[in-house]
Amino acid sequence: MKSAEISFSLLLIFSLLFSFATPTPVKDIDGKQLQSGVKYNILPVIRGQGGGLRLAFTGRINTTVSNCPLDVVQSKSEIDNGLPVTFSPTNGSNSKSVIRESTDLNFKFVASTTCVQSTVWKLAGFDDLTRRYFVTTGGVEGNPGRLTVSNWFKIEKIGVDVISYKLVLCPMVCNFCKVICKDVGSYHDGKGYLRRLVLTDDAPLYVMFKKV
Repeated sequence: MKSAEISFSLLLIFSLLFSFATPTPVKDIDGKQLQSGVKYNILPVIRGQGGGLRLAFTGRINTTVSNCPLDVVQSKSEIDNGLPVTFSPTNGSNSKSVIRESTDLNFKFVASTTCVQSTVWKLAGFDDLTRRYFVTTGGVEGNPGRLTVSNWFKIEKIGVDVISYKLVLCPMVCNFCKVICKDVGSYHDGKGYLRRLVLTDDAPLYVMFKKV
């Protein structure tokens, strides 16, 4: 009897340790686990806050001739699901793996553009005019480390709703780098799009994921 109790106790301990070591999978609006390399739309949870996420030239940099670089924005139309996005963890974009909460990920729009840059998300440099950090594209996919530290975002759960999340920048791909840790929110620029994605301290954008 004692041997059985000891075995059960050890099994319980190992189960708890495994649950702490393995982050929870992110779920889409159908309750299914997100997978790397699969296309999803990122949509606002709260109705009345616009549509999905897409690319747009916002005039953040004075290069209006080529209309580049392209920033990450939220459509003002609620019926616009935006552009599909794929997620890839630090272990490689080609591995078909489950996307998990609070882990470093590359976000990449699946879209063709006329700009000579990738569609991988990254943090833009500090914008002196607005005093903010915006989310743009042109990042490097994979190669986690010091040179790509601004290219890694996280998905974190909010509340008890199984499909509600927020996006976070707090990269862990470089142990000795000084990094910014903030939520991703939105900023109204008054230029035709409802919001531009931006780092925030107190107003994260609550999102959900819909498989394309």
